[in-house]
Amino acid sequence: MKDYVAIVKYEGGVSVCLYIESEKLFAIGEKMNEINDEAYMNGYNWEAFFNYYLEKNAPDVLKEMNTDPEADMYSAYYKLTSENEKRAEKFVEIIRSLVENEEELYRIVREEGNNIEWD
Repeated sequence: MKDYVAIVKYEGGVSVCLYIESEKLFAIGEKMNEINDEAYMNGYNWEAFFNYYLEKNAPDVLKEMNTDPEADMYSAYYKLTSENEKRAEKFVEIIRSLVENEEELYRIVREEGNNIEWD
């Protein structure tokens, strides 16, 4: 799989899908786990991380968001509205920014990891 995040639209909804087993994300997750033993980056811990991060930095993205974490994937979904499509797009931008600037992910785990409710 080439890309690690995608927006998927379906009848009545829009999802943000994070593919944890993509090569890049898997490597980042391993490094996050090296920094903090509790940060084993399965879908549940990506959910914990994003809930913490979004609450602090983009609480509007959390509005009307539901999640469905799994061992190998994290999915956030919204009812399909124009506002929620914008939220999904903003969430994808946030994910890409964090992943492409992975040192920020490591800094957050190092400095704020004890504040995150890991799975």
